[in-house]
Amino acid sequence: MPDNKTPQAGPAGVAGTGPSTAAGLADASNASVASAAEVIAEAGKPESREKARSLGQDAWRELRRNWIFWVSGVLLVLLILMAAWPSLFTDVDPRHADLRNHYLGGPQWSHFFQEDWFGYNVQGQSVYARTVYGARASIIVGVCVTIAVTVLGGIIGMIAGYFGGWVDTVLSRLTDVFFGIPLLLGGLVLLQAFTNRTVWTVTFALTAFGWMQIARVMRGAVITQKQADFVTAARALGAGTNRILFRHILPNVLGPVIVVATIALGGYIATEATLSYLGIGLKDPTVSWGVDISAAQKDVRDGPHALMMPASFLSLTVLAFILLGDAVRDALDPKLR
Repeated sequence: MPDNKTPQAGPAGVAGTGPSTAAGLADASNASVASAAEVIAEAGKPESREKARSLGQDAWRELRRNWIFWVSGVLLVLLILMAAWPSLFTDVDPRHADLRNHYLGGPQWSHFFQEDWFGYNVQGQSVYARTVYGARASIIVGVCVTIAVTVLGGIIGMIAGYFGGWVDTVLSRLTDVFFGIPLLLGGLVLLQAFTNRTVWTVTFALTAFGWMQIARVMRGAVITQKQADFVTAARALGAGTNRILFRHILPNVLGPVIVVATIALGGYIATEATLSYLGIGLKDPTVSWGVDISAAQKDVRDGPHALMMPASFLSLTVLAFILLGDAVRDALDPKLR
């Protein structure tokens, strides 16, 4: 009789491999699962994965790699130290005048940080000392105007962008009206109403006609962010208007506002110097780069150094702030990298 115990064929039709092949496949599958689990566990260890970076950390990482940031940063640190503690750079009174030094010589490049390093002006005052002390008024005006227009323009733009409707229409038309008035012309007209023009009156005049660009940037960014899913989810969970604006929307729209404000800061310093040069801004006894440039331009042939030194520091300051703004823009906008 034929034997019924015939060998069973495996998956490939090979006799005698059925049970052993199935066991081998099971072992291989178990080994693969174990290997995958080990890989996942290894990848899950804190030391084997890179920590997620926030927007600020990522921007700082990019800034550290940008040489423009370091050059502009070093220049601004020196200028800020000069404005905050001018006594670190000179112990000469910038208002002390000695007519015996009337346009005496020119820049003495071998006399570093000394009274006659940049020579003397028409009144016999040290150009170097006045240049050092002149940084204070110019930088204070620039920084204060930048802070004021960022706060004012940011609030107006945030309200217009978030609420929309007739609120957006009224605020947008108001912004357009002020946008039609040039900053320099508006400052000239407004400062005519003040007899005693100080740093704070100039700051007020430039703030009154300098907030519109920040408002437009903030409005556009808020309109984009308020349609995001996380804002819709926060509103669905019962979050109030203040919480949505200041906890969810504001942190996500500060990037472009900071970039615009940083670049504009140099322009405000230049505008202050222009107003002082025209005789509408700061005046003596206030020490300012614009005041010195205005005083030196009358006798530029006799003492060109008295004009060139404060003008050079003014240009260097404006350039440093513009370069810093460009570096911050590149760091905060990943599409530009």
